[in-house]
Amino acid sequence: MEYKASIIGRRREQEILQKCYDSDKAEFVAIYGRRRVGKTFLVKELFSDRFDFYASGIYQIAKDKQLSEFSRQIASYSGRKKTHPKNWFEAFDCLKEYLSTLKKERILVFIDELPWYDTPKSDFVRALESFWNMWGSTVKGLKLIVCGSATTWMTNKLLGDKGGLHNRVTRRIPLYPFNLYETEQYLRSAGFDWDRQQIMQCYMALGGTPYYLQMLDKDYSIMQNIDRLFFTMEGELRSEYDFLYRSLFNDAKLYTRVVELLASKLKGLTRKEIVSGLKIPDNQALTKVLENLCRCDFLRMYHPYAGKKKGALYQLSDMYSLFYLRFVGGNHVPNPHAWTLMRDQKRESWYGYAFEQVCLHHIEQIKRRLGISGIESDVSAWSYVPKNNDETGGQIDLVIQRADRVINLCEMKYSSAPFVIKTSYMEEMRVRRELFRSKTKTSYTLSLTVVSPYGVQGNKYAGDLGPVVTMDDLFASE
Repeated sequence: MEYKASIIGRRREQEILQKCYDSDKAEFVAIYGRRRVGKTFLVKELFSDRFDFYASGIYQIAKDKQLSEFSRQIASYSGRKKTHPKNWFEAFDCLKEYLSTLKKERILVFIDELPWYDTPKSDFVRALESFWNMWGSTVKGLKLIVCGSATTWMTNKLLGDKGGLHNRVTRRIPLYPFNLYETEQYLRSAGFDWDRQQIMQCYMALGGTPYYLQMLDKDYSIMQNIDRLFFTMEGELRSEYDFLYRSLFNDAKLYTRVVELLASKLKGLTRKEIVSGLKIPDNQALTKVLENLCRCDFLRMYHPYAGKKKGALYQLSDMYSLFYLRFVGGNHVPNPHAWTLMRDQKRESWYGYAFEQVCLHHIEQIKRRLGISGIESDVSAWSYVPKNNDETGGQIDLVIQRADRVINLCEMKYSSAPFVIKTSYMEEMRVRRELFRSKTKTSYTLSLTVVSPYGVQGNKYAGDLGPVVTMDDLFASE
């Protein structure tokens, strides 16, 4: 197919949407993903000149006002006088009446921010169910596309509905933030002339959320942009944090408590440690919070090497939340030059941790560089806490165990120049490798793998390493 030049990436999603539009049958398409990820932009750029009806829910307004706006949109498209439906069943009847007058092979309906229509006691879901099951699903060529930023609502109430909407959605399209490759494409298309180190530093603070990238100013450096967006009184990303979580989750306070605890424990916590740290019950409510945060790409759940499910660790992985909570949250005195003037040591320390997170967001690119994209593999982390003073502990943040009986023990080191492996550091890596071999009892070949932006400076130890993964490798398309 011919891809829209104005849409960065999203090729698979464009293909799915176009196939749905071209099919002869009725299609009910649900697009979901975190706030600001570009769901509305994708649909509008692809189909805006073909909409037969478009409406969007409005955040936190009453049912009668939602109905009034929905009705106004029907009147706008139909050219008829606006009606005043008393409930959602009547509103969808009005929509059906209008759409029935269209004599077209394809009828395209786009309802954005669907969860915001579902106000308390509104019966919105049951009315949507009736509209689709009793009429929409029988109309050949009808395309109903719905979007929602409240991913938990979309997955639980729409996709996970146990009633009449069960399995009614014909296509599900999760939309994720950009990776480094797509972020670079976006910034290049917007006229930015930053090198890849600046783009990666941008990713460390904003992640790959298109809306946040849109806020950047190409006339400023990445450090100046971070100051402007986070550290000035009017900084747009200074006020984003609270609204981001409130707009996604009903009980936002519990969600942000979990997020903020994990932000203080960068390597992650077990469920038991979260319960202890927050002094909350270990119940179904916590299960829901953790599942929803993982679904919305705020948390990463992973298992320690050879670990059991009950030992799963939860780690805050959202780059924006990590940066905000580390440097902005609780700082009530804006300093418009805070990032530029920050001590190099403190900023470099952040880059070191954030680079590890960037690497964990680009596991597939790392595998490609290692030449193992087609080999089955498991990704985990490993640590050993000494049981007495005579033992040595160790930690490896990225372990890739491969079906060809090789394990890559990955060291992720941020540096603004080729990383120099000194004798002492090489010895540390060897000690960790042998500790891993001893404590895991593995018989696999252990390959020491370094991931560093500019690679490794050639010296006598370079030959002891497997393939070195560089920043350019992380920027590769999948």
